[in-house]
Amino acid sequence: MKLKIAILGTRGIPNHYGGFEHISEYVSEGLVKRGHSVTVYNSHNHPYKEDNWNGVEIRHCYDPEYLVGTAGQFIYDFNCLLDARKRKFDVVLLMGYTSSSVWGKLYPTKSTIITNMDGLEWKRSKYSKSVQQFLKYAEKLAVKYSQFYISDSRIIKSYLGEKYNIDSKYIPYGADLFSEEEREQVDSTDALKEDYFLLMARMEPENNIETILEGFNNSNSRRKFKVLGDTSNKFGKFITNKFNNDERIQFNGAIFNTAKVRALQNNSYLYFHGHSVGGTNPSLLEAMASEALIAAHNNPFNKSVLHTDAFYFSTANDVRSLVETVQRKENEKTMVINNLHKIKYQFNWEKIIDQYEEFILECHITKHERVVAD
Repeated sequence: MKLKIAILGTRGIPNHYGGFEHISEYVSEGLVKRGHSVTVYNSHNHPYKEDNWNGVEIRHCYDPEYLVGTAGQFIYDFNCLLDARKRKFDVVLLMGYTSSSVWGKLYPTKSTIITNMDGLEWKRSKYSKSVQQFLKYAEKLAVKYSQFYISDSRIIKSYLGEKYNIDSKYIPYGADLFSEEEREQVDSTDALKEDYFLLMARMEPENNIETILEGFNNSNSRRKFKVLGDTSNKFGKFITNKFNNDERIQFNGAIFNTAKVRALQNNSYLYFHGHSVGGTNPSLLEAMASEALIAAHNNPFNKSVLHTDAFYFSTANDVRSLVETVQRKENEKTMVINNLHKIKYQFNWEKIIDQYEEFILECHITKHERVVAD
């Protein structure tokens, strides 16, 4: 069965932003290769202006976020839904619910509606109490107006089952194994083998950047600490100002060259992953695939992916201890090998695209059978 599928809820592909754009890029192209017709909705501000990308149809919709801020996301999703209603899609896959579920009554009634439920957005500390309350409400609306659900983490799946009594399908993100070509694409002056610690994240409080850098700042390490991420926001400016007297800490800004980022991960002495909210984090999988030795914030999301194949921290003192004591010996090499095995057999993109296709087909058939029964 070949279906007409739409993917909404992202800023668009190819990926220039984050997790949902990343997976939408892979899944849309993969579904086209499997014979389906796939349309991805892009913000009109997206740098890619063509109407087709690797066989995926691109629909550009007006997005006023650059004019009115966050409120523009709601208008953008509204515009995407109005367009999708005209096009008789068999399946509408919504990536997230933050600014789309309020338009739940507008979801195309004849389409099969599947929502990827994201990662407990209302827990993010960057949001005010009022925004957190709204996000809880948006989550309820997403459950109400969607027919089927995807969780990118087993923790999210359990939460949705307990909170709403729904059985969501667990499908994580994926990553590509580190290639020999990528191994050769970093300049030796950028990354001397195992000579630095590395952190890559958006500059947000819940990513524990302050905790990580404070632990390193108090350590006696002679290594450098490279920080990748845009520091132009309020929290980024606070962090750079707080640690500007430590010459070992290097704020390198956001790097969008994937090969360079993966090579930096591969060559790091220890990669710090501070994310504490959300599902299966794409940057964590990339670090695993890039053969990095990982120190992760101690929380259920990270532990459900890494298990015992990482070091864990909760406080700045934990970070300091890791910085001063971690060795690159056989046990650490085994951690890296075990994480590569996970990427190869659990978080492999081809397997994940297969899971998306299988679930989409299953949902569409189930909905059709319900309609016939009614």
